[in-house]
Amino acid sequence: MSRRRIGFWYRFAAVLCKPPLVVLIKRDWRGMENIPADGGFITAVNHNSHVDPFAYAHYQYNTGRVPRFLAKSGLFRKGFVGAAMRGTGQIPVYRESTDALSAFRAAIDAVERGECVAFYPEGTLTRDPNGWPMTGKTGAARVALQTKCPVIPVAQWGANELLPPYAKKPNLFPRKTHRVLAGPAVDLSRFYDQEMTPDVLKEATEVIMAAVTRQLEEIRGEKAPETPYDPRRERIEQRRRTQAQGQSKEPLAQRKEPEEQGK
Repeated sequence: MSRRRIGFWYRFAAVLCKPPLVVLIKRDWRGMENIPADGGFITAVNHNSHVDPFAYAHYQYNTGRVPRFLAKSGLFRKGFVGAAMRGTGQIPVYRESTDALSAFRAAIDAVERGECVAFYPEGTLTRDPNGWPMTGKTGAARVALQTKCPVIPVAQWGANELLPPYAKKPNLFPRKTHRVLAGPAVDLSRFYDQEMTPDVLKEATEVIMAAVTRQLEEIRGEKAPETPYDPRRERIEQRRRTQAQGQSKEPLAQRKEPEEQGK
């Protein structure tokens, strides 16, 4: 794919979105030399604000290789939003598919056509209390191993200061800086000849997320936690804490019951 092949709809979206982004946030963008000039590839990006898809798309647009984001298939069906999603070449994900690989068939096809497919491997806004990347889902690794395409780890920071995760009102002043750093392609070659088992996909995903985290450490000038935040593990721990609290209250209730019966 040529760097200049962007298309009407993407240019139209840029006309609408770039001016407010330029006004609201300053830019510290690095690593554009790691974005492939030709051929299909994946970018794996951390997600810490509802604003960052627009801010990151601005960065990627300026490289000449526009990103094709994965989005729920329902967004493509009706009205102006559907027309814009189809026109800009975004990737529908059919979550109702029972075949995990079929759910990402459109992403695989896009990579094989020479497109850039942007993945948020965390699947949602990070729930790490300090904004570090969480454990990732295996979709990006699955497409990467199927296509053997380059995977570019990208970290971003600053959109979350404009609009923190799950906040309803932006923090406009002082003007925030959106920092982006794209790193060199992640080496996944050792997985290419292996069967795509859940364990292999999990390990490949961990390699991708570790690369994204290293880019974010460089941006922030800090060290990330040794163990990434895992929402599933946190839910299990929360259930254990709830059960433990319930068990600790039960003997007290049992002690009170005979007293109440004697009254």
